[in-house]
Amino acid sequence: MKKSYLKTAIGCLLAVFCFQTATFGQLNLPRGSQMAKVSQRVGITDITIVYSRPSVNNREVWGQLVPYGMNNLGFGTAEESPWRAGANENTVFKTTHKVMIGGKELSAGKYGLHMVVNEDDTAKIIFTNNHEAWGSYFFEPSDVALEVDVTTSEIPHVEQLRYEFNEVAASSAVASLNWEKKQIPFTIEVPVTDIVLADIRSKMQNQPGFQRQTWEQAANFAMNNGGDLDEAMGWIDAAIAGQFFSQKTFNNLAIKAQILMKQGKMNEAFAVMDEAMPLGTVFEVHGYGRQLIAAGQKEKALEVFRWNAKSHKGTWPVDYGLARGYSAVGNFKTALKHLKIAEGRAPDALNKNAIAANVEKLESGTDIN
Repeated sequence: MKKSYLKTAIGCLLAVFCFQTATFGQLNLPRGSQMAKVSQRVGITDITIVYSRPSVNNREVWGQLVPYGMNNLGFGTAEESPWRAGANENTVFKTTHKVMIGGKELSAGKYGLHMVVNEDDTAKIIFTNNHEAWGSYFFEPSDVALEVDVTTSEIPHVEQLRYEFNEVAASSAVASLNWEKKQIPFTIEVPVTDIVLADIRSKMQNQPGFQRQTWEQAANFAMNNGGDLDEAMGWIDAAIAGQFFSQKTFNNLAIKAQILMKQGKMNEAFAVMDEAMPLGTVFEVHGYGRQLIAAGQKEKALEVFRWNAKSHKGTWPVDYGLARGYSAVGNFKTALKHLKIAEGRAPDALNKNAIAANVEKLESGTDIN
């Protein structure tokens, strides 16, 4: 009886010891499929894919190692599972702001990234709310946050599975899985302007909102990126006057004038710039004149260049500005006279060379703008 009890006790201790060894004895050892991470910023949104990288290793991948369609993997709770789109744990897709994938919205957060690869040149990208599982063994259709059908393409051999961002634009990026000779891409669109403006509105209620430059940057961004022009006008007016941080400068008056121009209020815009010019440097006023030429306001540009020459006599680059102004209205003879004066005042070889090239243009009867 005692021997039997002793044997039982020893057996229990061995079982506990083995369990503890399995539980607490796991070492941090290298994996066959190494973990990797790839990230891309679009606007102010960070998009990250965390995955493990299996190798082809002379195996047949598509249809064999990665079966086509949904499959019963023989383990876990899922009756049918997609591919884990990598190895080991879930491949994880993270985004710091909402994005659009295949025209469908995906909220900010972390997602399990899975794929269904078909026998033809198509695949389905699946984002699930469960990003902590091991592989796709516990896939549940109720966890699906978004599905997108995509077209695959053939590429040169890629031995180790690799994610990359192939194309990046101002408000979108194309992410792709690349393995063996198949590329599986999906396009991620980011509502950059909405996200940035929301961030701006939030920051204006915090420490950055106590600085004039914040309001100038906010107005400038909204104006140049399709934001509400009335909101932009309110921000730039606050930078100019009415707040403890306000200060009227050439820069913020120029931003206000540009907003007025976008609103179609040209005379008001010119009046604001008339107020701004005495606050500007010779180079700032020169730049304003060039902007007017680009906008087709040639006569107004010549007025500005004349004002600059009168207010900053004998300085560089007032004669260059006059040359551009007269050239814009077709008076090449007077433009050439001022250009040769500018050539003698040019401060460096780069400007001298540019002027020399423009002299040749004027002498051949070509506008230098």
